[in-house]
Amino acid sequence: MPKAIIVCGTPGSGKTTYAKQLANNSAVTILDIDTVTERLVKLGLFESGHSPDDRDSEYFKRTYREPIYQALFDIARENLPYHDVVITGPFTKEIQDPLWPAKLSSVLGSPVEVHYVQCPHEIRRQRLAVRGDARDRAKLEDWSRYIEYYGEEHPPVFEHVLVDGAYTSDV
Repeated sequence: MPKAIIVCGTPGSGKTTYAKQLANNSAVTILDIDTVTERLVKLGLFESGHSPDDRDSEYFKRTYREPIYQALFDIARENLPYHDVVITGPFTKEIQDPLWPAKLSSVLGSPVEVHYVQCPHEIRRQRLAVRGDARDRAKLEDWSRYIEYYGEEHPPVFEHVLVDGAYTSDV
């Protein structure tokens, strides 16, 4: 039976690169949070009078977080009858819920395997700077506040595959 592989971690940790490495080894669908939702989120933010590059405000999180994740899961559910699906996103709240994999498995109708990508703050900062994406600007301009938001980056509270993200990128 096909499974959903959740690749999660903080921005710049190497999630997308790792997901592509997984896909390179087998036939899977990759659903990256940015690729799937970025254009619509930018438009929605702009049309509502907010910065299209905002990804950190309470407004963004309250308005877009759940619909973004629901869209990823809807597309995954459509593909899972045919092959494995790799879903990439931070999932910072979800990984602190010990029941989340079981809940998500029920929603998707498929087994769920979580891979947590983690790497040192400085490597993440360098990657975000090199990436040069406008949505990362606020993170880089106030790095200490950004790091404080994510805290110690505790891995998921349930069984998972721990990935050393320091080795998942060319940066």
